[in-house]
Amino acid sequence: MGPSGEQFELRAGDYAATVTEVGAALRTLTHRGGPLVRSFAEDEIMPCYSGAVLAPWPNRVTDGRYRHERSIRQLPITEPERGTALHGLVVWVPWRPVSHTASRLELEYPLWPTPGYPFRLDLRVSYELTETGLTVRLSARNLGDDPAPYGCSIHPYLVAGEGRVDDWSLRLPARRVLEPDPERLLPTGQEREVAGSALDFREGTTIGDVEIDHAYGDVEFDDTGHAEALLLAGDGHGVRMRWDRACPWVQVHTADRPEPHLHRTGLALEPMTCPPDAFNSGRDLVWLDPGATHDVAWRISAV
Repeated sequence: MGPSGEQFELRAGDYAATVTEVGAALRTLTHRGGPLVRSFAEDEIMPCYSGAVLAPWPNRVTDGRYRHERSIRQLPITEPERGTALHGLVVWVPWRPVSHTASRLELEYPLWPTPGYPFRLDLRVSYELTETGLTVRLSARNLGDDPAPYGCSIHPYLVAGEGRVDDWSLRLPARRVLEPDPERLLPTGQEREVAGSALDFREGTTIGDVEIDHAYGDVEFDDTGHAEALLLAGDGHGVRMRWDRACPWVQVHTADRPEPHLHRTGLALEPMTCPPDAFNSGRDLVWLDPGATHDVAWRISAV
């Protein structure tokens, strides 16, 4: 068995997907044989959080520290080069299958209290393929006695077709971005309108050579309470991601990497329940009461 553990295959209509035991990660997603996400090999360690479930926080916590009641909690530093706790606690753990059919998979992970995160959560993620796409649902139930700070996301690198990120156009209905510190990629506390800048993708714009690793906010939701992003190749084909108001933030990253096979070969699009460093800012942070459950869903489909 490879480094990502057991592989769970799903099929429905023209779609096929593979989900891994480690990280409950979406390793592959194809439509009519063409990739909708950047995949990685079964014998490869998951690169750059590709397809992983991010919980109980997405993105970065500054210095891995936050205040809870009268105590300073210290999380594991998982991004040493920037001194941050990155993408939660369940990326590198084995998730246990609850049910698996030809088109649907449910996995669970019991998150036990630790000194840095002294809360007990029951996490469940399901992947369901239909003839119209893939729906990912994540639920977190607080099994402890105290309210738990919580946030989540998923981390697919979307692929529109042949070529690289530079060749594709992005439509993202978001009006503002948080300004990141260029060294640590943490929020500076400043935010700005995207209008008139290279980060404005509201009308659908070719990405070109712009480097993006920003949290977008002020997302425009439609009358049904949903938003969607489109990543398209020049021929008009590509991939769509759709989500609801549970995720008012979207992290976008053009995958600027030193490794040639990873460099700008997929666009990370991560609708998040809260922005980076929410454990410190408190902004849109979910406080999950004892016995309460938080649910969120994302949908990925071909265009």
